[in-house]
Amino acid sequence: MTREFIVEITTTIPDGVSPSEVDERRAAEALRAKELAANGNLVRLWRPIGELRSTGLWRAEDEHDLWVNVLDTLPLRSWMAITVTAVQPHPNDPGQS
Repeated sequence: MTREFIVEITTTIPDGVSPSEVDERRAAEALRAKELAANGNLVRLWRPIGELRSTGLWRAEDEHDLWVNVLDTLPLRSWMAITVTAVQPHPNDPGQS
């Protein structure tokens, strides 16, 4: 059974990192995000206006699977602060059929 998680990510580039390394990691991050979306792990991703963080809807078997097989595989992971919240459908969710 797949579970859903709201994941908030703030990425901070450490001082002294070369612009070329930043560009390489960002390109690798974009590719990995496409792979995770194709696998069904990354469902939606938003960036609050004017902020350098993201909030997304992610899916995994459980929180351990989310960390080990999904989030920890992100090329920018070592520069990220991540908060994970497990969620479930609300009985009054207007999107439920």
